[in-house]
Amino acid sequence: MAKTITIVTGGAGFIGSNIVAALAPKRDVVVSDWLGTDQRWRNLAQHDLADIVVPEALGDFLEAHKDQIESIVHMGAISSTTETDVDLIMRNNFSLSRDLWRWCSEHRTRFIYASSAATYGDGRNGFVDDGHRPALAKLRPLNAYGWSKHLFDRFVAKEIERRAPAPRQWVGLKFFNVYGPNEYHKESMKSVVAQIFPKASEGEVVNLFRSHHPDYEDGGQLRDFVYVKDAVNVINWLIGNGAVNGLFNLGTGQARSFADLARAVFASLNREPKINYIDTPVEIRDKYQYFTQADMTKLTQAGYRDGFTSLENGVQDYVQNYLWTDDPYL
Repeated sequence: MAKTITIVTGGAGFIGSNIVAALAPKRDVVVSDWLGTDQRWRNLAQHDLADIVVPEALGDFLEAHKDQIESIVHMGAISSTTETDVDLIMRNNFSLSRDLWRWCSEHRTRFIYASSAATYGDGRNGFVDDGHRPALAKLRPLNAYGWSKHLFDRFVAKEIERRAPAPRQWVGLKFFNVYGPNEYHKESMKSVVAQIFPKASEGEVVNLFRSHHPDYEDGGQLRDFVYVKDAVNVINWLIGNGAVNGLFNLGTGQARSFADLARAVFASLNREPKINYIDTPVEIRDKYQYFTQADMTKLTQAGYRDGFTSLENGVQDYVQNYLWTDDPYL
């Protein structure tokens, strides 16, 4: 029986639904996710799907269709950096990932999974995507979410080092600050673009966090902002290049400030920027990252050549073609 099915876990979520949008026209896509009571179903409403499977039924689905599953793109996770139930985080972000890795290894299925730039912690050890165990052991994530992702990266590195069975293709992606359509259900975890758009579109003042670090001015905190369409392009390229394996950064390689981001939103609306600075909440202040910038050398050396959208162009596309329309969904 031909292998034709791609499973996207977390497929109703932000990045997952963008992946579904890209893959559904050309392959059988099965989404594994909960749709719940919010509007996540709208992230999928415009696309053909082979099936939707709740995560607790995924194991049975895998066994029933093991001869048809070509690849699993594993985006499902608790992605909130403020979640405090660490047992819940571990069940979703580590244990499930480990179980899917083992299943793909047994059945020689391709496995692409989401890691995170949160694994780098405060960045003091740099942002180089070295997937070897000694390099990973130096990283110190600042929260339980980052640690859960880091722990799975370390699990994979150990499996590879000891030459245990592995998926036919395996790729981990350390996503940096992704923004774009279909993130609307994420509430406080939405990108700053989506959070400030309502006020910016009315010409009102928007709030950004004040800097509490002497080396950074207010609004000068730096992030590697990557447009979700670029992230999907990378995943599409990986699916088309099955010999590429490893742990890779997924950013742009260019850090930009939150003030730059806010100005880009106002520019996309043809409005003058109005920015106010407020204190960073005390509960996250000591875990706040002031600088992230992906080293993209490894992905380039693996053969990826398509480049990345500039901050200004990405924000303009997001604002004008999604946020500022009657139907903002991809």
